[in-house]
Amino acid sequence: MSHEYFNPVRSVYGAGALASLPKLLAGRRALVVTFPEARALGIVGRVEKLLHGQLAGVIDDVKPNPDVAELRTQYEAFWREPDSADVIVALGGGSAIDTAKALMVGTESGRFDDLLAGLAGGTGFVPAKLKTLIAVPTTAGTGSEVTPWATIWDRGAQKKYSLHLEQTWPAVALIDPELMLSLPAGVTLQSGLDALSHALESIWNVNANALSDTYAVAAVHDILDALPALMKRLDDVDLRGRMALAALKAGMAFSNTRTALAHSISYEMTLRHGVPHGIACSFPLPMVLERAIGQRRDRDAVLERALGPLDAAPRRLSGFIEGLGVKTRFADYGVGKAEAEAMVAHALTGPRGKNFIGMTSEVMA
Repeated sequence: MSHEYFNPVRSVYGAGALASLPKLLAGRRALVVTFPEARALGIVGRVEKLLHGQLAGVIDDVKPNPDVAELRTQYEAFWREPDSADVIVALGGGSAIDTAKALMVGTESGRFDDLLAGLAGGTGFVPAKLKTLIAVPTTAGTGSEVTPWATIWDRGAQKKYSLHLEQTWPAVALIDPELMLSLPAGVTLQSGLDALSHALESIWNVNANALSDTYAVAAVHDILDALPALMKRLDDVDLRGRMALAALKAGMAFSNTRTALAHSISYEMTLRHGVPHGIACSFPLPMVLERAIGQRRDRDAVLERALGPLDAAPRRLSGFIEGLGVKTRFADYGVGKAEAEAMVAHALTGPRGKNFIGMTSEVMA
């Protein structure tokens, strides 16, 4: 069986890498899309000082899990003056990068609802206009800096839209672990567990290939080793760098496979129960691992490379996650057995659930 691996994103990595941003812009004007706390943390000031006349503006009110109500205003204001910026610089975690990916693809009318209609129609959306994206993650976990996907939430309607176009690959991923030193413990943990989920989800995946496996196994090893140490030394730039590199590897893995069952479950847990994404996609990992083991010999071999002997791997994985203070049963989040089984059964029918190599919906609540 032949496989193909593709990732067109140029990755620039290392402490102090932010200083290369002006050169990467090559004279083009940039709109910075970031989160509200970035200015108080001094991150926006650093970028403003770096870019000088290349800075076209700053959107600094991106909230977690971008919602259509907020994106509509940002999108339509941006596309009313499309010539003001050539490049969008996403500076933040997954929400900032997701917002930037939505902004970068313009509709003919400049109306946001036309983008949503294209995403919901199932016929594919072709942008009428397009901006270049440089992704500068300030968390080590999302992997969005090296993937074309973004999630747009509609909490009012209790649904989500998946943006995944060939045009929404970032041109550059600029990864500077110094930008992550100010991350609080909670966000550090959630993003680190998100990266672990990306890596494991790319292994128990029908789309896995030899290169995605290589990135995934390396990411799992790095995260299991570095994340507990980082949680004790949040100001250690070397540990921040190790986690940033692990998250990048995990992103490179699932950029080709997409995620699978745990992420499919996570969307319901976030929408219905308000569980943060990094927790929502990581707490089911031991349960999903149990169901993945034995499904395919080749996947078992890769899982064993990542996690060691498989007879006790689910217990060890559960112990690792719970050792970081995260519970691993549905009941811990107020979800009873009947609801959990219905949630897993529904998750298996979704695009991400169908990537999973095992199809049983039985769960332990």
